[in-house]
Amino acid sequence: MYSRALGRNALRRVANVAMPKATVLAGRTAAPVTTMKVAGSRGFCDEAAPFRPEPHSAKNLMDIGTRRIFSEEHDMFREAVRKFFQTEVVPFHDQWEKDGQVSRECWLKAGELGILGVMAPEEFGAAGSDVLSAAIVWEEQSYSGCSGPGFALHSEIVIPYFFNYGTPEQKAKYLPKLISGEWIGAIAMTEPGAGSDLAGVRTTAVREGDHYVLNGSKTFITNGAMADVIITVTKTDTAKGPHGVSLMIVEAGMEGFTKGRKLNKLGMKAQDTSELFYDNCKVPVENCLGGENKGFYHLMNELPQERLLIADMAVASAEAVFEWTRTYIKERKVFGGTVADLQVTKHKMAELKTELAVGRSFMDNCLVLHKDGKLDSSTASMAKYWGTDMEQRVVDACLQLHGGYGFMWDYPVCKVYADARVQRIYGGTNEIMKELIARYI
Repeated sequence: MYSRALGRNALRRVANVAMPKATVLAGRTAAPVTTMKVAGSRGFCDEAAPFRPEPHSAKNLMDIGTRRIFSEEHDMFREAVRKFFQTEVVPFHDQWEKDGQVSRECWLKAGELGILGVMAPEEFGAAGSDVLSAAIVWEEQSYSGCSGPGFALHSEIVIPYFFNYGTPEQKAKYLPKLISGEWIGAIAMTEPGAGSDLAGVRTTAVREGDHYVLNGSKTFITNGAMADVIITVTKTDTAKGPHGVSLMIVEAGMEGFTKGRKLNKLGMKAQDTSELFYDNCKVPVENCLGGENKGFYHLMNELPQERLLIADMAVASAEAVFEWTRTYIKERKVFGGTVADLQVTKHKMAELKTELAVGRSFMDNCLVLHKDGKLDSSTASMAKYWGTDMEQRVVDACLQLHGGYGFMWDYPVCKVYADARVQRIYGGTNEIMKELIARYI
Protein backbone atom coordinates (compact mmCIF):
# COMPACT_ATOMS: atom_id res chain seq x y z
CA MET A 1 0.00 0.00 0.00
CA TYR A 2 1.19 3.49 -0.76
CA SER A 3 1.39 5.85 2.19
CA ARG A 4 -0.76 8.97 2.38
CA ALA A 5 2.38 11.03 1.82
CA LEU A 6 1.66 10.96 -1.91
CA GLY A 7 -1.85 11.41 -3.21
CA ARG A 8 -3.44 9.18 -5.82
CA ASN A 9 -3.04 11.75 -8.59
CA ALA A 10 0.69 12.06 -7.92
CA LEU A 11 1.19 8.31 -7.84
CA ARG A 12 -0.63 7.84 -11.13
CA ARG A 13 1.58 10.42 -12.79
CA VAL A 14 4.80 9.19 -11.20
CA ALA A 15 4.03 5.63 -12.25
CA ASN A 16 4.11 6.75 -15.87
CA VAL A 17 7.42 8.63 -15.74
CA ALA A 18 9.54 7.36 -12.86
CA MET A 19 12.81 5.70 -13.84
CA PRO A 20 13.85 2.27 -12.52
CA LYS A 21 15.65 2.34 -9.18
CA ALA A 22 18.92 1.14 -10.68
CA THR A 23 19.00 3.88 -13.31
CA VAL A 24 21.75 6.48 -13.01
CA LEU A 25 20.10 9.80 -12.15
CA ALA A 26 21.91 12.93 -13.18
CA GLY A 27 25.19 11.12 -12.72
CA ARG A 28 24.18 9.82 -9.30
CA THR A 29 22.94 6.35 -8.37
CA ALA A 30 20.51 5.47 -5.63
CA ALA A 31 22.05 4.92 -2.21
CA PRO A 32 22.62 1.29 -1.24
CA VAL A 33 19.82 -0.07 0.95
CA THR A 34 20.34 -2.54 3.77
CA THR A 35 17.84 -3.76 6.34
CA MET A 36 17.83 -3.53 10.09
CA LYS A 37 15.59 -4.59 12.93
CA VAL A 38 13.72 -1.65 14.35
CA ALA A 39 11.53 -1.72 17.41
CA GLY A 40 8.96 1.02 17.26
CA SER A 41 11.23 3.69 15.78
CA ARG A 42 9.38 6.58 14.21
CA GLY A 43 9.03 6.12 10.49
CA PHE A 44 9.84 2.40 10.47
CA CYS A 45 7.84 -0.78 10.91
CA ASP A 46 8.40 -3.11 13.83
CA GLU A 47 9.60 -5.81 11.43
CA ALA A 48 12.72 -5.70 9.28
CA ALA A 49 12.67 -2.44 7.33
CA PRO A 50 15.00 -0.69 4.89
CA PHE A 51 17.67 1.36 6.61
CA ARG A 52 17.96 4.81 5.09
CA PRO A 53 21.35 6.40 5.66
CA GLU A 54 21.59 10.09 6.28
CA PRO A 55 23.33 12.07 3.50
CA HIS A 56 26.54 12.49 5.49
CA SER A 57 26.93 8.68 5.50
CA ALA A 58 26.02 8.19 1.83
CA LYS A 59 28.40 8.27 -1.12
CA ASN A 60 26.82 11.47 -2.34
CA LEU A 61 24.80 14.12 -0.50
CA MET A 62 22.19 13.99 -3.26
CA ASP A 63 21.74 10.21 -3.35
CA ILE A 64 18.18 8.95 -3.63
CA GLY A 65 17.16 6.52 -0.90
CA THR A 66 18.67 8.51 1.96
CA ARG A 67 17.13 10.46 4.87
CA ARG A 68 14.85 8.75 7.37
CA ILE A 69 12.11 11.34 6.97
CA PHE A 70 11.35 9.96 3.50
CA SER A 71 9.79 6.72 2.23
CA GLU A 72 10.15 4.60 -0.90
CA GLU A 73 7.10 6.38 -2.31
CA HIS A 74 8.93 9.66 -1.86
CA ASP A 75 11.92 8.12 -3.66
CA MET A 76 9.71 7.32 -6.67
CA PHE A 77 8.50 10.88 -6.75
CA ARG A 78 12.04 12.23 -6.40
CA GLU A 79 13.23 10.12 -9.33
CA ALA A 80 10.47 11.55 -11.53
CA VAL A 81 11.13 15.13 -10.42
CA ARG A 82 14.87 14.75 -10.94
CA LYS A 83 14.29 13.43 -14.43
CA PHE A 84 11.99 16.39 -15.14
CA PHE A 85 14.61 18.97 -14.18
CA GLN A 86 17.36 17.18 -16.08
CA THR A 87 15.33 16.83 -19.30
CA GLU A 88 12.91 19.78 -19.27
CA VAL A 89 14.85 22.51 -17.48
CA VAL A 90 18.66 22.05 -17.58
CA PRO A 91 19.01 21.96 -21.41
CA PHE A 92 17.05 25.20 -21.84
CA HIS A 93 18.17 27.23 -18.86
CA ASP A 94 20.98 29.14 -20.60
CA GLN A 95 18.50 30.47 -23.14
CA TRP A 96 16.01 31.34 -20.42
CA GLU A 97 18.72 33.37 -18.70
CA LYS A 98 19.04 35.43 -21.87
CA ASP A 99 15.25 35.76 -22.15
CA GLY A 100 14.83 36.72 -18.51
CA GLN A 101 12.10 34.11 -18.00
CA VAL A 102 11.32 30.43 -18.49
CA SER A 103 8.97 29.15 -21.17
CA ARG A 104 5.25 28.64 -20.72
CA GLU A 105 5.79 25.13 -22.03
CA CYS A 106 7.95 24.33 -19.00
CA TRP A 107 5.14 25.37 -16.66
CA LEU A 108 2.61 23.24 -18.52
CA LYS A 109 4.88 20.21 -18.45
CA ALA A 110 5.41 20.66 -14.72
CA GLY A 111 1.66 20.77 -14.26
CA GLU A 112 1.20 17.69 -16.40
CA LEU A 113 3.71 15.76 -14.29
CA GLY A 114 1.95 16.87 -11.11
CA ILE A 115 4.73 18.82 -9.41
CA LEU A 116 2.86 22.13 -9.07
CA GLY A 117 0.88 22.67 -5.89
CA VAL A 118 1.47 19.12 -4.66
CA MET A 119 0.02 19.98 -1.23
CA ALA A 120 -3.29 21.25 -2.61
CA PRO A 121 -6.42 19.07 -2.29
CA GLU A 122 -6.86 16.28 -4.84
CA GLU A 123 -10.33 17.53 -5.79
CA PHE A 124 -8.68 20.38 -7.70
CA GLY A 125 -6.35 18.11 -9.65
CA ALA A 126 -3.40 18.27 -7.26
CA ALA A 127 -1.47 15.44 -5.62
CA GLY A 128 -2.90 16.02 -2.14
CA SER A 129 0.55 15.26 -0.75
CA ASP A 130 2.49 16.36 2.32
CA VAL A 131 5.19 18.99 2.74
CA LEU A 132 7.88 16.34 2.33
CA SER A 133 6.72 15.82 -1.26
CA ALA A 134 6.82 19.57 -1.82
CA ALA A 135 10.34 19.66 -0.37
CA ILE A 136 11.45 17.10 -2.95
CA VAL A 137 10.52 19.55 -5.72
CA TRP A 138 12.35 22.40 -3.93
CA GLU A 139 15.46 20.30 -3.41
CA GLU A 140 15.60 18.81 -6.90
CA GLN A 141 15.40 22.26 -8.43
CA SER A 142 18.35 23.31 -6.27
CA TYR A 143 20.25 20.14 -7.18
CA SER A 144 19.77 20.96 -10.87
CA GLY A 145 21.45 24.35 -10.42
CA CYS A 146 18.58 26.03 -12.25
CA SER A 147 16.96 28.92 -10.40
CA GLY A 148 14.67 30.05 -13.22
CA PRO A 149 11.35 28.29 -12.64
CA GLY A 150 9.42 30.04 -9.87
CA PHE A 151 7.65 26.82 -8.96
CA ALA A 152 8.18 27.04 -5.20
CA LEU A 153 6.64 30.49 -4.87
CA HIS A 154 3.75 29.52 -7.15
CA SER A 155 3.09 26.17 -5.43
CA GLU A 156 3.86 26.62 -1.74
CA ILE A 157 3.40 30.35 -1.25
CA VAL A 158 0.65 31.48 -3.65
CA ILE A 159 -1.55 28.39 -3.97
CA PRO A 160 -1.94 27.81 -0.19
CA TYR A 161 -3.62 31.20 0.18
CA PHE A 162 -6.37 29.95 -2.11
CA PHE A 163 -7.02 26.58 -0.48
CA ASN A 164 -6.59 27.93 3.06
CA TYR A 165 -8.55 31.19 2.80
CA GLY A 166 -10.43 31.19 -0.50
CA THR A 167 -14.18 30.91 -0.93
CA PRO A 168 -15.53 27.83 -2.74
CA GLU A 169 -15.95 29.97 -5.84
CA GLN A 170 -12.38 31.29 -5.68
CA LYS A 171 -10.99 27.78 -5.20
CA ALA A 172 -12.96 26.42 -8.14
CA LYS A 173 -11.92 29.28 -10.41
CA TYR A 174 -8.21 29.54 -9.64
CA LEU A 175 -6.83 26.30 -8.19
CA PRO A 176 -7.30 23.97 -11.20
CA LYS A 177 -5.56 26.37 -13.58
CA LEU A 178 -2.73 27.13 -11.14
CA ILE A 179 -2.15 23.43 -10.48
CA SER A 180 -2.16 22.57 -14.19
CA GLY A 181 0.36 25.31 -14.99
CA GLU A 182 -2.10 27.03 -17.32
CA TRP A 183 -1.97 30.04 -15.03
CA ILE A 184 1.09 31.30 -13.18
CA GLY A 185 0.73 32.83 -9.73
CA ALA A 186 2.56 35.60 -7.89
CA ILE A 187 2.18 37.44 -4.61
CA ALA A 188 2.82 41.18 -4.49
CA MET A 189 3.99 42.26 -1.06
CA THR A 190 7.12 44.38 -1.51
CA GLU A 191 6.87 48.05 -2.42
CA PRO A 192 9.53 50.64 -3.19
CA GLY A 193 9.15 51.89 0.39
CA ALA A 194 8.11 48.70 2.21
CA GLY A 195 10.00 45.41 2.23
CA SER A 196 10.24 43.29 5.36
CA ASP A 197 7.81 45.67 7.10
CA LEU A 198 4.57 44.33 5.65
CA ALA A 199 2.48 46.56 7.88
CA GLY A 200 3.99 49.55 6.08
CA VAL A 201 2.47 48.88 2.65
CA ARG A 202 0.93 51.91 0.96
CA THR A 203 -1.03 50.33 -1.89
CA THR A 204 -4.66 51.09 -1.12
CA ALA A 205 -7.92 49.34 -1.97
CA VAL A 206 -10.99 51.56 -1.61
CA ARG A 207 -14.41 50.00 -2.00
CA GLU A 208 -16.69 51.65 -4.53
CA GLY A 209 -19.94 49.72 -5.01
CA ASP A 210 -19.24 46.24 -6.32
CA HIS A 211 -15.51 46.92 -6.86
CA TYR A 212 -12.38 47.85 -4.99
CA VAL A 213 -10.20 50.52 -6.60
CA LEU A 214 -6.50 49.83 -6.12
CA ASN A 215 -3.74 52.42 -6.28
CA GLY A 216 -0.04 51.88 -5.66
CA SER A 217 2.96 49.97 -6.93
CA LYS A 218 4.94 46.84 -6.13
CA THR A 219 8.51 45.84 -6.91
CA PHE A 220 10.81 42.79 -6.86
CA ILE A 221 7.83 40.54 -7.65
CA THR A 222 8.86 36.98 -8.53
CA ASN A 223 6.86 35.58 -11.49
CA GLY A 224 5.58 39.12 -11.92
CA ALA A 225 6.09 39.42 -15.68
CA MET A 226 4.49 36.05 -16.50
CA ALA A 227 1.86 35.97 -13.75
CA ASP A 228 -1.80 35.54 -14.68
CA VAL A 229 -2.98 35.86 -11.06
CA ILE A 230 -1.40 38.12 -8.44
CA ILE A 231 -2.35 38.14 -4.78
CA THR A 232 -1.84 41.80 -3.94
CA VAL A 233 -1.29 43.06 -0.41
CA THR A 234 -3.27 46.26 0.10
CA LYS A 235 -4.52 48.61 2.79
CA THR A 236 -8.32 48.73 3.00
CA ASP A 237 -8.22 50.78 6.19
CA THR A 238 -5.16 53.02 6.46
CA ALA A 239 -6.05 54.03 10.03
CA LYS A 240 -5.72 50.50 11.41
CA GLY A 241 -2.10 49.76 10.51
CA PRO A 242 -1.58 45.98 10.15
CA HIS A 243 -5.22 45.40 11.11
CA GLY A 244 -6.29 47.18 7.91
CA VAL A 245 -4.43 44.92 5.47
CA SER A 246 -6.40 42.95 2.87
CA LEU A 247 -5.45 40.54 0.10
CA MET A 248 -6.84 41.19 -3.38
CA ILE A 249 -6.83 38.78 -6.31
CA VAL A 250 -5.71 40.73 -9.36
CA GLU A 251 -5.73 39.15 -12.81
CA ALA A 252 -3.54 40.13 -15.73
CA GLY A 253 -5.52 42.38 -18.05
CA MET A 254 -7.70 43.99 -15.40
CA GLU A 255 -8.45 47.63 -15.99
CA GLY A 256 -5.82 49.87 -14.40
CA PHE A 257 -3.29 47.08 -13.81
CA THR A 258 0.01 47.13 -15.71
CA LYS A 259 3.29 45.28 -15.50
CA GLY A 260 6.55 47.22 -15.56
CA ARG A 261 9.96 46.18 -16.77
CA LYS A 262 11.64 42.91 -15.91
CA LEU A 263 14.34 43.83 -13.41
CA ASN A 264 18.01 43.22 -14.18
CA LYS A 265 19.29 41.31 -11.15
CA LEU A 266 22.66 40.14 -9.85
CA GLY A 267 21.54 36.50 -10.05
CA MET A 268 18.52 34.33 -10.84
CA LYS A 269 18.72 35.61 -14.40
CA ALA A 270 16.08 33.21 -15.76
CA GLN A 271 13.52 34.03 -13.06
CA ASP A 272 11.23 36.86 -14.12
CA THR A 273 11.10 39.58 -11.50
CA SER A 274 9.20 42.76 -12.22
CA GLU A 275 7.45 45.90 -11.10
CA LEU A 276 3.65 46.08 -10.93
CA PHE A 277 1.47 49.19 -11.09
CA TYR A 278 -2.11 49.77 -9.94
CA ASP A 279 -3.65 52.96 -11.31
CA ASN A 280 -7.32 53.04 -10.34
CA CYS A 281 -7.32 49.28 -10.89
CA LYS A 282 -10.85 47.94 -10.59
CA VAL A 283 -11.10 44.59 -8.76
CA PRO A 284 -14.46 42.90 -8.11
CA VAL A 285 -15.48 42.70 -4.45
CA GLU A 286 -15.58 38.91 -4.70
CA ASN A 287 -11.80 38.99 -5.37
CA CYS A 288 -11.04 39.92 -1.78
CA LEU A 289 -9.20 36.86 -0.48
CA GLY A 290 -9.74 35.76 3.12
CA GLY A 291 -11.90 38.66 4.21
CA GLU A 292 -11.46 42.41 4.42
CA ASN A 293 -8.84 43.65 6.94
CA LYS A 294 -7.71 40.08 7.70
CA GLY A 295 -4.80 39.92 5.29
CA PHE A 296 -2.02 40.55 7.80
CA TYR A 297 -3.05 37.54 9.88
CA HIS A 298 -3.07 35.32 6.80
CA LEU A 299 0.37 36.58 5.82
CA MET A 300 1.74 35.80 9.29
CA ASN A 301 0.26 32.29 9.14
CA GLU A 302 1.85 31.53 5.78
CA LEU A 303 5.28 33.09 6.27
CA PRO A 304 6.78 30.12 8.22
CA GLN A 305 6.28 27.86 5.18
CA GLU A 306 7.79 30.49 2.89
CA ARG A 307 10.84 30.77 5.12
CA LEU A 308 11.14 27.00 5.42
CA LEU A 309 11.19 26.50 1.65
CA ILE A 310 13.82 29.22 1.23
CA ALA A 311 15.93 27.54 3.90
CA ASP A 312 15.55 24.04 2.48
CA MET A 313 16.39 25.19 -1.05
CA ALA A 314 19.45 26.99 0.32
CA VAL A 315 20.75 23.88 2.08
CA ALA A 316 20.05 21.75 -1.01
CA SER A 317 21.88 24.25 -3.18
CA ALA A 318 24.89 24.13 -0.87
CA GLU A 319 24.82 20.32 -1.00
CA ALA A 320 24.86 20.40 -4.80
CA VAL A 321 27.74 22.87 -4.92
CA PHE A 322 29.72 20.69 -2.50
CA GLU A 323 29.30 17.68 -4.80
CA TRP A 324 30.24 19.67 -7.92
CA THR A 325 33.32 20.90 -6.08
CA ARG A 326 34.23 17.40 -4.92
CA THR A 327 34.27 16.28 -8.57
CA TYR A 328 36.22 19.33 -9.73
CA ILE A 329 39.03 19.15 -7.15
CA LYS A 330 39.61 15.47 -7.89
CA GLU A 331 40.12 16.27 -11.59
CA ARG A 332 41.97 19.59 -11.42
CA LYS A 333 45.74 19.01 -11.68
CA VAL A 334 48.16 21.10 -9.62
CA PHE A 335 51.75 20.64 -8.36
CA GLY A 336 52.01 17.13 -9.73
CA GLY A 337 48.75 15.99 -8.13
CA THR A 338 45.19 17.24 -7.80
CA VAL A 339 43.66 20.06 -5.78
CA ALA A 340 42.01 17.34 -3.69
CA ASP A 341 45.44 16.01 -2.63
CA LEU A 342 46.34 19.21 -0.80
CA GLN A 343 45.86 19.08 2.96
CA VAL A 344 44.32 22.54 3.06
CA THR A 345 41.69 21.32 0.60
CA LYS A 346 40.98 18.16 2.57
CA HIS A 347 40.46 20.14 5.77
CA LYS A 348 38.22 22.68 4.08
CA MET A 349 36.07 19.95 2.50
CA ALA A 350 35.83 18.22 5.89
CA GLU A 351 34.62 21.45 7.46
CA LEU A 352 32.06 22.01 4.71
CA LYS A 353 30.67 18.48 4.83
CA THR A 354 30.28 18.70 8.61
CA GLU A 355 28.50 22.03 8.34
CA LEU A 356 26.21 20.59 5.67
CA ALA A 357 25.45 17.55 7.83
CA VAL A 358 24.44 19.79 10.74
CA GLY A 359 22.36 22.01 8.45
CA ARG A 360 20.56 19.09 6.81
CA SER A 361 19.74 17.51 10.18
CA PHE A 362 18.15 20.73 11.45
CA MET A 363 16.33 21.32 8.17
CA ASP A 364 14.86 17.81 8.12
CA ASN A 365 13.69 18.29 11.69
CA CYS A 366 11.94 21.49 10.62
CA LEU A 367 10.30 19.68 7.70
CA VAL A 368 8.91 17.02 10.03
CA LEU A 369 7.71 19.66 12.48
CA HIS A 370 5.91 21.44 9.65
CA LYS A 371 4.40 18.18 8.39
CA ASP A 372 3.01 17.65 11.89
CA GLY A 373 1.73 21.24 12.08
CA LYS A 374 4.17 22.21 14.83
CA LEU A 375 6.71 24.49 13.12
CA ASP A 376 6.58 27.82 14.94
CA SER A 377 7.58 31.20 13.55
CA SER A 378 10.77 31.42 15.61
CA THR A 379 12.08 28.05 14.43
CA ALA A 380 11.21 28.84 10.81
CA SER A 381 13.13 32.10 11.19
CA MET A 382 16.12 30.17 12.56
CA ALA A 383 16.00 27.82 9.58
CA LYS A 384 15.82 30.69 7.09
CA TYR A 385 18.57 32.74 8.68
CA TRP A 386 20.99 29.90 9.38
CA GLY A 387 20.33 27.91 6.20
CA THR A 388 20.85 30.86 3.86
CA ASP A 389 23.90 32.12 5.76
CA MET A 390 25.38 28.62 5.60
CA GLU A 391 24.68 28.43 1.88
CA GLN A 392 26.66 31.62 1.33
CA ARG A 393 29.60 30.30 3.38
CA VAL A 394 29.69 26.96 1.57
CA VAL A 395 29.28 28.39 -1.91
CA ASP A 396 31.95 31.02 -1.28
CA ALA A 397 34.43 28.38 -0.08
CA CYS A 398 33.63 26.09 -3.03
CA LEU A 399 34.05 28.89 -5.54
CA GLN A 400 37.49 29.56 -4.02
CA LEU A 401 38.42 25.91 -4.53
CA HIS A 402 37.53 26.27 -8.22
CA GLY A 403 40.09 29.05 -8.57
CA GLY A 404 39.65 31.29 -11.59
CA TYR A 405 37.16 28.91 -13.16
CA GLY A 406 34.82 29.56 -10.26
CA PHE A 407 34.53 33.14 -11.49
CA MET A 408 33.32 32.01 -14.92
CA TRP A 409 29.59 32.05 -15.68
CA ASP A 410 29.93 28.75 -17.56
CA TYR A 411 30.59 26.99 -14.26
CA PRO A 412 27.50 26.27 -12.12
CA VAL A 413 29.23 27.35 -8.91
CA CYS A 414 29.50 30.89 -10.32
CA LYS A 415 25.78 31.07 -11.04
CA VAL A 416 24.85 29.69 -7.63
CA TYR A 417 27.18 32.23 -5.99
CA ALA A 418 25.19 35.01 -7.68
CA ASP A 419 21.82 33.35 -7.04
CA ALA A 420 22.51 32.69 -3.36
CA ARG A 421 23.00 36.30 -2.39
CA VAL A 422 19.30 37.17 -2.47
CA GLN A 423 18.40 34.26 -0.19
CA ARG A 424 19.43 36.31 2.83
CA ILE A 425 17.20 39.18 1.68
CA TYR A 426 13.83 37.94 0.44
CA GLY A 427 11.28 36.22 2.65
CA GLY A 428 12.30 38.74 5.31
CA THR A 429 15.93 39.77 5.66
CA ASN A 430 18.11 37.68 7.95
CA GLU A 431 18.41 40.69 10.25
CA ILE A 432 14.63 40.60 10.66
CA MET A 433 14.83 36.84 11.26
CA LYS A 434 17.13 37.49 14.22
CA GLU A 435 14.69 40.05 15.58
CA LEU A 436 11.88 37.49 15.39
CA ILE A 437 13.99 34.83 17.08
CA ALA A 438 15.02 37.24 19.83
CA ARG A 439 11.40 37.87 20.80
CA TYR A 440 11.22 34.37 22.25
CA ILE A 441 14.50 34.50 24.17
